[in-house]
Formats: sequence, structure tokens, C-alpha cells
Amino acid sequence: MMRLVGSCPLLRCPESRCSASPQQIISCTGRIAANLSIRMITMRLIRLSTPETRTLRPFRCSVFLVTLIFQALAGVAQNPNGSLRGEVQDASGARVPGAQVVVKSSGSALTRAVAADERGEFRIEGLLPGRYRMTVTSKGFAEAVADVEVVVSLVRDVTVALKPESGRETVSVQGKASSITAETIDTASAVHQGAVTAHDLETIPLAHRSFANIAYLVPGTEPVEPSDPTKARITAVSFGGSSGLNVDLSVDGGDNSDDYIGGFLQNFSADVIQEFAVRTSQEDADTGRTVGGSVVITTKHGTNEWHGSGAFYERGSGMNARFPIDNPAPDPKQPFSRQNYVGTVGGPIKRDKVWFFAGFEAVHEDASISYSPDSLGEFNALAQLAEQGLIHETNLEGQPIGVDSITVPTSVKVPSRDFMGTLRFDYAQSPRSQWFLRGSLDNYTTNNDLIQQATLPSTGATSGSKYENFVLGNQFTFNPTWLGSFIFDASYLHHTESRNGYLGFALAFPFSSTFHTISGYETFGDNQFATPITAFPVLRNQEKYQFRYDVSHSSGRHAPKFGINFIHEPVLSGALSGTEESFHQFGLNPTDYLNHVPQFQVDYTCTPTAELQVSSGTSCNVTPAGDGRFSQNVQRLGLYAQDSWRV
Repeated sequence: MMRLVGSCPLLRCPESRCSASPQQIISCTGRIAANLSIRMITMRLIRLSTPETRTLRPFRCSVFLVTLIFQALAGVAQNPNGSLRGEVQDASGARVPGAQVVVKSSGSALTRAVAADERGEFRIEGLLPGRYRMTVTSKGFAEAVADVEVVVSLVRDVTVALKPESGRETVSVQGKASSITAETIDTASAVHQGAVTAHDLETIPLAHRSFANIAYLVPGTEPVEPSDPTKARITAVSFGGSSGLNVDLSVDGGDNSDDYIGGFLQNFSADVIQEFAVRTSQEDADTGRTVGGSVVITTKHGTNEWHGSGAFYERGSGMNARFPIDNPAPDPKQPFSRQNYVGTVGGPIKRDKVWFFAGFEAVHEDASISYSPDSLGEFNALAQLAEQGLIHETNLEGQPIGVDSITVPTSVKVPSRDFMGTLRFDYAQSPRSQWFLRGSLDNYTTNNDLIQQATLPSTGATSGSKYENFVLGNQFTFNPTWLGSFIFDASYLHHTESRNGYLGFALAFPFSSTFHTISGYETFGDNQFATPITAFPVLRNQEKYQFRYDVSHSSGRHAPKFGINFIHEPVLSGALSGTEESFHQFGLNPTDYLNHVPQFQVDYTCTPTAELQVSSGTSCNVTPAGDGRFSQNVQRLGLYAQDSWRV
């Protein structure tokens, strides 16, 4: 499908715009994107979704847009680097052509050099986020030197004012605002985004020590509860009121999206993140597979200076606030404590050649569910019904199932342990070629997971996830105007949900099916691993490999870039619960049935008598044992081309 959208109305601009001086440049951006996705499932069927098109609007004025899209789920990811763009002027404001511009990383040997064009303009692509020393020289003028900051996924505008050769001058960065702002730093870009820098991560408190918490400071985002209870430890970010699942996430250029449920896949310690950009709308052509927003993350790296940090965070039970609905006075406050142990270290292995950076974070959390008086009253009534021998039945194989007693605790401990680690190496092969290798892992285990205020411990499970991610990258400067970037990414996930026990049945009462219960319906018995809208897996495996290559060019008025991205997932598998289950949904609560036991007997079997009918809202269902396994083999190919130019 080919689509031509709009035109660039340069001749119809307001009078004030048309009378702009030559220095006031009107910018237009054009993009050509081609995306292709092919999915192959285990039955060897090939699915091609309906072609879709996507309109990208430029900043300031409309442009020609040609888009070729075969499938919206193409595997295109974002570049984790930043760029500098600027102009060189003399004291009168006239442009200085041919000036030599050199930027050198403050902590490593990375150096890039370009020459200003005939209009005195320059652009440097593919810079790792961080501080750089910029030096500008030109014959007959004094040298200009200053420090500039490169921000992930953004273009910084730099204005250099040179004076006659009589002393050193400085570089001024125009339009420098707070690091988190709705105003795009790149005034020629249509992308709406905000940048979160290392300073923000260090100084702004993070309630749950999740980098996603600070993303909420970017306008257009908000927190949202994960719709998949098995990923409750990973914060979701909603864009424009969306579910938080339609988000494209990349770390150091590697894809980090959950291809089963959506949203983020692996969590990272906030102390190993250098900075990240949050794009809320109007994505560039290098971003695909999202109708919501995207998050572009880059991790910290070693420098020539030894550096590190250590921290201990404590949330004591005495400082835990009481929630009056679930934990009203005079009941004792529900116990809760959390300790975070954080450490980082980085430095040179060989100065100006090889560097390393390592970081870890261990989380030791002891939470609990303290039952309210209302819940305890219903639980005790259910226990009395069990003592009367009323909770018994026979499964499909003719075996008796049921209980004669139910233990009712006043609270349930929910301990959780999490360990996140990252190790990164950077290698300057030559002034033209730089490599990096990063490995990260995230292992967590939660006991009594999925238990809620109105459910008993039998409905809980032990939840465990193991994530591993490895990224190899290279950046090669062909010449001052051509830059190539290579990424190879490998990621693995193994997740399990194990029931606290197996009874073969579950009982659900109305008082449990409230906003307190995000895991499903169950009050007592086996967790059905289902919600009113979907079932979620008890086993998940994901194995993903990504190959990506991007090329950028800066010449004259144009800054084109193009790339290819291929994602191969030989393993995207898992299993839903396959055990036989008898599920009883009751229309009344246990306290009601305790006062009218015959009604409970009728509703338990869903069999009316001459005197009693089945209560409204009551149902009885039996799910036979089965094979809940599923598997897919997925390949995605993404191609894009984009050009930004000044008119």
C-alpha cells in the first residue's frame, strides 16, 4: 500500500514566518518506512495481518510522506544514542564555513570530528549519552571550548560564537531547559518526548526502586496496574490512558518488549541506567510495534576515572501506613518491610582502550496480607460449613475430593526476593570503531503470590522468573559524514507459577470478587489462574535473538538514516493450567449460607429441589484435565528509511 499525505505549505506560511531571516530556518522532516512481519506458528501456518498505514506528522509544517507497511508489528527498535547539531558564527552573526568541530568524551577516548559546511552548520550523530568537551577552531578565529551534554535519543542544538584570534571563547547551548520537559529539544523533530537523565535518577525518590516510576514525570504518562498478575513486580506505564501493554522498550538498542502479554520484559536497577527517553507520540521511523509510546534506555559504562556507589534503602514496618479499609484499627498494622542493597563500580581496564561497569541490586521484602474483620467473618463461616462435611464431591475420575476443615489465619506472609545484576565492557578498537558488550540478569521469587485481602492462602502460588539479556554492539565511523551502528541482542525468560497446593476444586463467593481480587474469583481452593477476561500461563519461556544495523549520514541540508532489524524468536511458549478443576461460583456469601445450610447444599451442586431453587449468580463448572501447552516460532523483519532536512 502506498500513501501520499499532504504537502509542505512553504508558500502559505504566516507573514511573520515568511519574512524570517536566513538564520531562521524552516525545518521539514520526511520519512519513508517499510515494515514487514511474518509469523509462523507450530502448525506451520503463516499469518499475515491486515496491512496498516501510519501517519507521521512533522513539526512546523506538513511534508510528503510515503509509507509502505505490510504489518504493524515489525521489529523496529530505537537508537540509544544522541546527536549534536549546530552552527558556527562570527561576532556579527555571520556563518563561518569550514570550521573544525571536535567532541571528546569526558571519561573515555571517544573522539568525533566534523567540518562545518558552507553555511557554517554541522551535525554529529551516534554519540553515547553523557558529557563531552567540544572544541571549535577556524583560521583567523580564537579557539572555542566548552562542555556539552548529549541526551539519549535527542538532538541538542549548539550555537558557537567565534571572535577574532585574541583569546579563548566558549560554546553556548541554546534553549537548555529542565531534563524532563514536554518541549522537544530537537525543534525540527515531530517526536513528542521527554528525557530522564542520570541526575534525575539519582535525586528524585523512587517509591518502588523502579526506573518506570520516574517515567511518570513525563507529560502524557501515568501508572497502571499490570493486567498480567504474573508480572506484578514490573511497573507498567500508560501512554494517553492506554493499557500500558502497547509500549516499545529498548535497552542499549536491544529489544526488551514482552511479546506474550506486552509491556516491559526485564527489569533493571535504576543505578545502572545512564538515562532514558520517553516518547509519548509521533514516533520516528526507527520505532515500530507500538500504538502507544516507547522508552529508549541506555546503561552506564566505564570511564578512565574509577567511580562507584553503594546504597542501602530501608522501609521498616513501623513506618508503614495503615490502610483503613483492609486494615482498620484497632487491629494491628500488617507487617511490612523492605531492604534494598545496591552497589556499582566502574573504571578502566586499560586507559583509553577498555573499560568496565558493574552494578547489582538485591531486594529483600517481607510483606503480608492482614485480613479485615469482614473477611475473617466470612472465612470463619466457610470453615464451619466445612466442619459440617458440606464441602465434598467426586471428580470426573470418580475420586472423592473435598475438605473437612479450613484453617483461617489472621494474616499471611508474602515474602519476595529479587536480584538484578549488570556487567558491561566497552572497547575502543580504534578512533573509528567502538564496541560494547553488556550482560544483565533479573531473578525473583515471591511466595504466596496472588493472595488478596478476600482470599485464603490456598489460592496463592509461588511465582518465579529468571531473565537474562546480552547485547553486543559496534559503532563504526566510515568517514566524518557516514556512521554505522550494529546491535546483536539475545534475551531469555523462564517463568513459573506453582500452586500452594492442589485440591481439585475452588469456591468463589461474592465478597471475594471485588476490586481486592485481581487474580480471579477464588475464595478458597485452587487458583484457577484466570481473570474475568483472560487466562494467564503457569509456565512461560521466551528466547529471542535480534540483529540490527543502522546507517546515518549528515551532508549539507540532509541527515538521512536507514536500517534493518531482524528478530528471531525460536521459543515463545508456555502452558496454561492443565489440571482437572471443579469450580463453584456462589451467589451468596458464607455467612448467608451458615444461616440457611440447605441453600448451600443446593447451590454447591447446582441442583434445585422441590423447596429451593439455585441462587441467582450461582454456577457449577468442571474443566477436565488437558494439555494447556502452546508454542510459537516468530520472525520479524523491519526496514526503515528517514530523512531530516532543512529548507
